[in-house]
Amino acid sequence: MRAVLLMMWLLHWLPLPVLGRLGAGVGSILFSLIRKRRHITLTNLRLCLPHLSEAERVRIARQHFQMYARSVLERGILWWASEPRLKRLIQVEPAVPLDVIQQEPTILMCPHFVCLDVAGVAVMLESSLCSIYTEQRNKVFDLALRRGRSRFRPVKLFSRADGVKPIIRAMHEGLPYFMLPDMDFGAKNAEFVPFFGVPAATLTALPRLAASTSAKVVPVIATMLPDYRGWKVTFHPPWENYPGADIIAATRQMNAFIEQEILKAPAEYFWAHKRFKTRPEGEASLY
Repeated sequence: MRAVLLMMWLLHWLPLPVLGRLGAGVGSILFSLIRKRRHITLTNLRLCLPHLSEAERVRIARQHFQMYARSVLERGILWWASEPRLKRLIQVEPAVPLDVIQQEPTILMCPHFVCLDVAGVAVMLESSLCSIYTEQRNKVFDLALRRGRSRFRPVKLFSRADGVKPIIRAMHEGLPYFMLPDMDFGAKNAEFVPFFGVPAATLTALPRLAASTSAKVVPVIATMLPDYRGWKVTFHPPWENYPGADIIAATRQMNAFIEQEILKAPAEYFWAHKRFKTRPEGEASLY
């Protein structure tokens, strides 16, 4: 792993168009080699985008592998590049919502697009934050990841096992909570809510936490700019009157928002994850 980190550090000095094209080439090779993840990706695309032809879905799947590989190599820029370089490469629209963050508890809801780490960096260039963190098996990589994510501002990272109380305390201390709520973590604390019309085990943590803390929910979407020019991080307006009284309806609102953002950049969503792994009782696996 030290060799991998050294390679990432060396590559981060390359111009982004060179590094991006290198990542895309690696992704094309991985698309051919990693059959299991290719199968998962194409299954997800068939379930979620049935209106497309199979050829179109294969094209999106290949692009997804290319962009995912790019995001891994480009992470070296996020971890080691200078602040001026990052600010040149990250286009923030309209701006990090510091006014909302400083006035009231805030949840930055960031779906799993491949370059979501860019959104975290965009925030940390302006503000500290807190988030859930999964400890990496390799201690060397774990340390590099932690340092990379906290080099501009102090960051509070909590384990999923810590529960919600430390997050609530951090939010009341003025830290926005950077939340990634759209993966399948099983049936616990989840409801089967449609995702592109397919029942998906979806965590209800976002509306529940928003309700218990009176937090504003600000959606954040990170995508790649064309022609290897960098990344765009879009901060959407805070959701009004969210979550309301119906937690399941509020969870469905979250999924519907993510769906509409995926359709703007379909190859950049994390399709290689088994989004429909957990099934209603008695239903066979979709994979």
